[in-house]
Amino acid sequence: MTAVRRLLGKGLVQAFLVLVALVWLTPLAGLFLSSLRSSEDTAKGGWWTALSSPGQLSFDNYTALLENTGMTRALWNTVLISVPTTVLVVVVAALAGYAFAWLEFPGRDAVFLVVVALLVVPVQIGLLPVAKLFGQLGLFGTIPGVILFHVAYGLPFAVFLLRNYFAELPKEMLEAARMDGGGEWRIFAQLILPVGKPAIASLAIFQFLWVWNDMLVALLFANSSAQPLTVALQSQIRQFGSNIDVLAPGAFLSLVVPLVVFFAFQRHFVQGVMAGSVK
Repeated sequence: MTAVRRLLGKGLVQAFLVLVALVWLTPLAGLFLSSLRSSEDTAKGGWWTALSSPGQLSFDNYTALLENTGMTRALWNTVLISVPTTVLVVVVAALAGYAFAWLEFPGRDAVFLVVVALLVVPVQIGLLPVAKLFGQLGLFGTIPGVILFHVAYGLPFAVFLLRNYFAELPKEMLEAARMDGGGEWRIFAQLILPVGKPAIASLAIFQFLWVWNDMLVALLFANSSAQPLTVALQSQIRQFGSNIDVLAPGAFLSLVVPLVVFFAFQRHFVQGVMAGSVK
């Protein structure tokens, strides 16, 4: 009887998870099918009609999208913004987190309190002052300006996260490494980074997703030649309204890239979590 209850309970849980997955995947499937339909077919009926009439599906919209120099440039700009921002945030935060956790220097706690205080500062407060500063420095409207803004506002949380994770590492482990003659750089590279892989992997994934999907910062700080895909799609809505043959494939492309990145690094992420759980 107990085994039957366990099987029923497990079956109910699996059925619920399948239902949640179907609900979550339905909009994604609808967007994908819409991206494969022409504007004429879209005007005649919803995306679900393609299930009964698969002949209306084609990759013509994606071909037209990739031949659109403005959209391809926007996609490339998104990569140029997201990847360097993620790398800079992770590297700087890892170094700062290790320093705040295990190095002694004057004003360490005070500086860390300032970093924590910056967590409560909304992004909107800094938009206009930073825009004015970037204008004076010649960075306004450029990709480096967008990257610097994302790095500046991503670092407080990143430093806070990695510092707290590094501070939980056994002190004896670092002392043993120092007794073996390891310097701080060697300890950081060969000990802290491998053991801190779970937090670093999580930070890198979510930082990339945040920057890739951002529109507010890019809308203000990027000009027409530096705008990412989110701003390019928004401009299509403003200019053409119902230009679904451009919006649907562009939106799906903007959505699928973060999913591919997440699932591509999922194995490393899980391995890091498992390794960190038994450190």
